[in-house]
Amino acid sequence: MNSLPLLVFIVLIAAMFLMTRSTRKRQQQATQMRNEIQPGNGVRTIGGMYATVKEVNEDTVLLDAGPGVDLLFAKNAIGAILTDDEYNRIVHGVEHDLKSDADVVPDDASSLTETDGESADAAAASDDKAVDLGKKDAAEDKTEDAEDKSDGPAEEAAIAEAKADEEPKKTDGDSDAK
Repeated sequence: MNSLPLLVFIVLIAAMFLMTRSTRKRQQQATQMRNEIQPGNGVRTIGGMYATVKEVNEDTVLLDAGPGVDLLFAKNAIGAILTDDEYNRIVHGVEHDLKSDADVVPDDASSLTETDGESADAAAASDDKAVDLGKKDAAEDKTEDAEDKSDGPAEEAAIAEAKADEEPKKTDGDSDAK
């Protein structure tokens, strides 16, 4: 007699047992969580609505979803009980930071270049021009240098004409290259 079919059957039974065991354990945890609901708790329903528990009955829960909005839900519709900090963060946008006394990191790099007011004095004493790190075309850079050195409207017109000459000309799409 061949024992291979018997071995496959035993493995399948064991896999089914493990899957049903984990499912049953999750259901028991959900039931226990729903039985621990108390008035004042913040909850999330299985539909994704956040509310505060107002009253708990045997099979139902009365939720306060806003000023003057009371909703009656089945206990099975409660997906999670939230901590007060989590509920306030999600519903009211209130961030409770345990490190509120710690230094705040700025969003820009100003703190890397400045040191408690000394940089303002250093910048005033320095004759160096601020460096613009933004990208520019080479033609724009040349025309800006020429504009800085220009003394009159005639030179500015010549600079504008030179700038127009540097820009590529638009064509109708006819090309001699083949």
